[in-house]
Amino acid sequence: MSWDRSEVMNARTGLLGLFDRVRYKEIYRQALGLLLVLVCAVLAEPGHDRVLVGFILALAGQLFRIYAAGTIFKNKQLASNGAYSLVRHPLYLGNILILGGFSLASGNLWVALAVLVFFLVWYPAAIKYEDRKLEQIFGDDWRTWSQDTNAVMPNGFNWSRFTDTQWNARQSMLRNGELPISAYLVACAVWLWLRAHS
Repeated sequence: MSWDRSEVMNARTGLLGLFDRVRYKEIYRQALGLLLVLVCAVLAEPGHDRVLVGFILALAGQLFRIYAAGTIFKNKQLASNGAYSLVRHPLYLGNILILGGFSLASGNLWVALAVLVFFLVWYPAAIKYEDRKLEQIFGDDWRTWSQDTNAVMPNGFNWSRFTDTQWNARQSMLRNGELPISAYLVACAVWLWLRAHS
């Protein structure tokens, strides 16, 4: 089966179809998200007191991503423990915390608005696609798990299911790319800090 997102999600034609094809491509969402982190750093407002709180939020998001990325083997095994016991899409939740934290740290209302528009345009489509794909791959197992697991906002916490998973550092940091992403986020955080305290 083809997993081209625009084909699977029945993209529209014409200009709206072009928009759909861009919106359903994971690489564009990832690149735009990382670009928005840089925009937060470059356009940070100097002299406000929300930088540290924003960084704590972003750090929590990246640590959650690192944990989630080390427990998933995409399209081969349904991940339902660990971070996936909290939400169906923990990497998206991590992204929301990271970009939300950088937006807060930037202190720039226009940047925060751009980040909000990004989430509203890209993430509902990505969630819908991923859910459809996982349901087709894993069938009843996915349906049973997803009934009690929200997409990106946790609706409960079960410590035994959260800790009942094996975390693989190589899987997370190298195969799923969290090491270069972490380095990029640290560089952007340093830039934002220097700008906010100039």
